[in-house]
This record gives sequence, C-alpha cells and structure tokens, in this order.
Amino acid sequence: MVAHATPHLDALQRDGFVKISGLLSATEIETLKETATNATTMTRAGRWPHFRTVPKQFPPWPTAVPPASEGGIWGVQHLLHPEMPGREEFARCYFSDKVVAVVEELLGVQDLTNKDDDTHEVLIMELFNLLVAPETKDFELRWHRDGIPETVSPEEELRQLQEKSPQGRQAHAQYNLALCPDMSLIVVPGSHRRVRTETERTADPYAAYLPGQLVVELQPGDVVFYDSNILHRGVYKAKAAGGPETRLTLHGCLGLKGADSDADKKARATAVLQHGVGAWVYRDDATFGMGQRPERMRANLVAMGRGEGVGYSLQG
Repeated sequence: MVAHATPHLDALQRDGFVKISGLLSATEIETLKETATNATTMTRAGRWPHFRTVPKQFPPWPTAVPPASEGGIWGVQHLLHPEMPGREEFARCYFSDKVVAVVEELLGVQDLTNKDDDTHEVLIMELFNLLVAPETKDFELRWHRDGIPETVSPEEELRQLQEKSPQGRQAHAQYNLALCPDMSLIVVPGSHRRVRTETERTADPYAAYLPGQLVVELQPGDVVFYDSNILHRGVYKAKAAGGPETRLTLHGCLGLKGADSDADKKARATAVLQHGVGAWVYRDDATFGMGQRPERMRANLVAMGRGEGVGYSLQG
C-alpha cells in the first residue's frame, strides 16, 4: 500500500489546527457569500427559527431573536435543512471534493473510502452552520475545549484528552471557512495534547490574553481545521445595525463511523445531536440529489438517532 503524504494532519497533530489558504475560488466565494448573506438577513428578521443568540454561548438556544440593541444573533443553524433557502449551494460546499479530501486526510481514511461503493461509507454528515457578527455590541466566548468541561480536575482532563484523541487522532474534523475577512478564532497552539497550565486554569474565563495564544487570521476562501480539544475562544466584533455583513464564516464538521468507544460515541452523539439536527435529517425531503455519497453520509447521521435526551456538552 502506498503511504499518503499528510501535511495537513501533521500540522493538526502538532499545533492543534491547520490553516489552508485559498480553498475556495473567487466564484465560489461570491456565490456562497450572497447565499449566506440572504440566510443571515432572513434569520435576523425572524424568518428562520434556528440560530445562536447573544449573549448565550452554548445550546439550548432561545426561540426568539433578540433585538439588535441587545446584540441579536451570532449564528445561523442548519444550513443543510431541507427548508433553508440556498441549501443547494451550502450542500455543494459541504460535500465538495476539496473539503472532503482534507477531512479524509485528517481522519486517515483515504484507503478506507470507495467513492463508487454504494453500500459502505465511513464518513458521517454532522453539522453545517454559519457564524456571523452580532449587531451593535461586541460578543466574546469564554476559553474552552468543546467537549471537556473546565471544571474537571487535571487528572480527569488528561484522561478525557487521551480518550477523545486516541493515538493523537480524533474521530471527527471541524472547520471554519471564511467568506469575509475573519480574525475571530483565538487558539493556544499545542494545548490539545496537554492539561491546562496553572495560569490557564486560574485565568479569567474571558481573559484577553493567555501565554502563547494565536489569533487565526482568515481571508475569504481560507479555512482552518482545528482539534476540538484545543483551548480556544471566539471574539466577535459587532457590525452596524442595518449595515453590510462583516462576518460570514461557515462552521462545519464531519465524523468518522465506527472509530470510537461506546463512551465516545455517546459523547459525539451529544455534541452533534444537541443542536437539533436529528429532528429533520431523517425526512424524505432531506435528500440532496448529489449522488450516492452524500446520501450515505446522511444515512450515517440518521443512524445516530433523533437526539431525545442526549443532553448538552457544555453549559452557558
């Protein structure tokens, strides 16, 4: 078997993130930016019921859009929902060869995937959302790891880090794909492989600076894949109410089927299904009409269940 070069995986394992410049063409950026702007405008006006609201950081989300004077929304959920206008454009991006090829490298499945096999699929369709700028007031997320509460002891933190990344490899790949210039993601490189230092553990949850932190700078068409265990936060600058969108960042993740322990499968189901995707992905009109592979990925998500009683990964 010929060994594949893995420059993106090497960077991800070393640093906890990997930035890829120019993943999208100028035409793709323009089309997706228009589609994402329409989705955001619709959501701000209360015509789309799935969103992330200021000042809340994690699900469950409120059912009403706060007014712009209170910050409004900072995210649009469920871009692949069958009722989302522009769903076809979002799906073309999510299932595109250029995105999936990076995912396959990061998850180590180049040799496991047969694109012409209509009976077997190792990748799972998970989530595809949109991160946007709040209105009139800035908004910040606290320092966190996506699936490990900050209240755990150092010993438990180390155990969970090792359990969630056996042999240094996660069973899912998540990314931010920018359609506007974006400097919102702040990470501490290398922190995905170790427990927090005493400085990190005792710092203010919204500390403006932690030793070694890095602001990930993205231009339109750039993408950053990052380990969900890396210590990170988001800092979102407000846009003027009624003004043009200043942040449109596609936030996606895909999973790997059959790679986890039973405990980690449950944790991953919580991380994905807590957002409510299980409520619609099984519908007859949720198909994509893009060939067999997207449907096989969707079937793998349907197999996770509808999400009743899975709980939430983080609180706040």
